[in-house]
Amino acid sequence: MTESPTSPGVRTEADLADPAYRQGLVALLGVLAYGELVGFLTIAQEAGFAPSSRDKATLAHVATQEFGHYERLAARIGDLGADVHQAMAPFTRAVDDWHRRATPTDWLEALMKVYAGNSIANDFYREVSDLVDPQTRELMREALEDSSQVEFAAGELRRAIASDKKVAGRLALWGRRLIGEALSQAQRVAADNDDLMGLLVDTGSGYGLDLGGWMHMFTRLTDAHTARMEALGLSA
Repeated sequence: MTESPTSPGVRTEADLADPAYRQGLVALLGVLAYGELVGFLTIAQEAGFAPSSRDKATLAHVATQEFGHYERLAARIGDLGADVHQAMAPFTRAVDDWHRRATPTDWLEALMKVYAGNSIANDFYREVSDLVDPQTRELMREALEDSSQVEFAAGELRRAIASDKKVAGRLALWGRRLIGEALSQAQRVAADNDDLMGLLVDTGSGYGLDLGGWMHMFTRLTDAHTARMEALGLSA
C-alpha cells in the first residue's frame, strides 16, 4: 500500500535564524537564479531562429524577463548574506547540461522550449514556494505572474501545427525530450546537494516533503506537461 504524503510544516521568517534552513534556502535560490540567468542567455541566442523582426523582438522581451527574475533572486541571496555566484556554482553543470541537451534546431523547437521549458520551471517554482518563508515565497510567486511568453509561444505553435500537420509528431517528440531531461536533471540536482535536499525533503525536521510528497510532486509536474501538450493537440 502506497503511503499518502503528509503536509509539510509551514515556514516563517523566524526560520531564517536556523542555519540549516538558511543554507538550504540559499541553495534553492542559487539553482533558480542560475536557471534564470542561463535562460536569459539561451533565449536571446535562440531568438535568432525567429522568422521576422517582430518575432525576434518578442523573444528578446522574454529573455529580458528572465534576466529580471535573475536580478531579483540574486538580490534575495544578497539579503541573506550570501554571494550569488557562490550560491549558483554547485548547479552550473546540471543546468548547462540541460540546455545543451535541449538546444533547438529551428524556430518551432525554440518556441516549444519557451512553451514547455518555461512552464515546467514555473510549475517547479509553484511547488517549492510552499516550502519557504513568506518573503521568499512572495518573490518566487511573483515570477509566475507574467505568462505572456508562454501564451505567445502557444499561439505560434498552434498556428504552425494547423498549417502543417506533419510538424506535430516532431514537436511532440521534442516536448517529451524536454520534460524527460528537465525532470531527470531536477532530481539529480537535488540528490547531489545536501543543503537543497534538506530544504525540500523532510529528514526529521517536520519541514519539507516526505517521500510520498516528493514522488507526487514529479507526478504533478509530468501531468501538467501532458495537459499543456494536449492543449496544443499533441501527444505527450
